[in-house]
Amino acid sequence: METRHTPFAAAGFMLLASSLIAGTTLMAKLVGRDVLGEPLHPLQISHGRFLFAFLVISTVVGVKRPALKSANLPLHIARSVSGWTGISLLFAAVAFIPLADATAISFLNPVFAMVLAIPLLGERVGPLRFSAAAIALLGALVLIQPGAGSFHPAALLALTAAVVMGLEITLIKRLSGREAPLQILWINNGIGLSVATSAVIWIWQSPTAAQWVALAALGFMMALAQACFIQSMKRADASFVVPFSYATLLFAGLYDFAAFGVVPVHTSLLGAAIIIAGGALLAWRESRKSR
Repeated sequence: METRHTPFAAAGFMLLASSLIAGTTLMAKLVGRDVLGEPLHPLQISHGRFLFAFLVISTVVGVKRPALKSANLPLHIARSVSGWTGISLLFAAVAFIPLADATAISFLNPVFAMVLAIPLLGERVGPLRFSAAAIALLGALVLIQPGAGSFHPAALLALTAAVVMGLEITLIKRLSGREAPLQILWINNGIGLSVATSAVIWIWQSPTAAQWVALAALGFMMALAQACFIQSMKRADASFVVPFSYATLLFAGLYDFAAFGVVPVHTSLLGAAIIIAGGALLAWRESRKSR
């Protein structure tokens, strides 16, 4: 059954998804620092993310019992490995730099997806899209501040995460339209859990009760955020809903201030604004192209 075009509901779902995504980075920072116990390794944090997200999505699959089609396993594996790598790097970064900075840098992933789509999908990129990419990368340089006294190496982890997540977006484009969203989510989280489990056995440490709660909240919020994102995209055009995703920066800044007393500096605000400008220009160009 076709979903009705409801822009207000779409915006609400995207804002909820944004608040949940920012919440996952907050949970990752809480368990990655000595707040709830001895800090956990980023690989263990990403394992918790996939473990509890897979449990939530498996419950939904068990209740809805969707008809599962033949899956492109090599493509799913490549997508899941890139997603696990990107989220692990992002969780490592947020333990050392402000949530808003890491989130802003991660917003570069559509830019890298555009660049990677040239060799992987054979797409042609015009001057406007390259200009949008250049603007966003300039914002990243303002945020990262290479060569400055305030430069933190963890910012490069967030930048690498954006590159890998850009690859994931490119792979998702190849999957979309071929398989149902719920099937893609279920297989992705299942493979991601397998990869995360293989990696975590080497660095495992027993989490505290509070850390278990935070990891469960992280996985639950990630699964719910993915569902909200899908619902948002079903109810309005991407060109309308995507700008609402930038509210993730606002939520990340609020959470970081509430939990750690972090106040964004001027360079953080400027860099984030430039990245958003580049991303918005790219989203506008893509919406015009799709029409």
